Amino acid sequence: MKRTIIASLFLIIACKEEKKEAVPQTGPQVKENIASENKPKDSEEAKKWLEESIEDYFKADLGTEEKNMQKMTTKAYYDYKNDAMNVDLDVDGSLTKKEFYEKWRKKFDVQKAGIGTGFLITGQDWEEIKVSSCKILASGEHDFLFDVVLSDRKLKAEYPITVNVTKENGSFLIADVWQKEHKLNE
Repeated sequence: MKRTIIASLFLIIACKEEKKEAVPQTGPQVKENIASENKPKDSEEAKKWLEESIEDYFKADLGTEEKNMQKMTTKAYYDYKNDAMNVDLDVDGSLTKKEFYEKWRKKFDVQKAGIGTGFLITGQDWEEIKVSSCKILASGEHDFLFDVVLSDRKLKAEYPITVNVTKENGSFLIADVWQKEHKLNE
């Protein structure tokens, strides 16, 4: 009799443990389905935001670039890019290339920082920057990676970049930009 009671208790406990395991498995599956349904919508919204933000940045009045850059980037990327733009310059707080690499190498790919170049484009001058191409390369729950080509038709220049956009507190921000050499169209 005792053996039957003990065996019954084991069966009851085993059944309860199986039920506990079954509940968490269905919860995340539902969340994953909801997230995957929202990914195309979020990635399209991120793409639209990125294209508009880049073009608005280059249309803004001269002298407002820093303020506008700060609005459209994460704080970490803003600080990183400011350091990259000022490497080896004779200004307060500028870093040497070695100091820059040491400071940022764990958080960013410092080889693609665009050291000594401006935000988004490697050229110093521009006439009219437009987004000529913007394709999504990858997307996660809150992060989107875009292959972007910016062009200045008047100066016959193209600026290929890869941009990481993140969604924070319901809005999009640029979290990183990998800059490449710009091309002149002939």
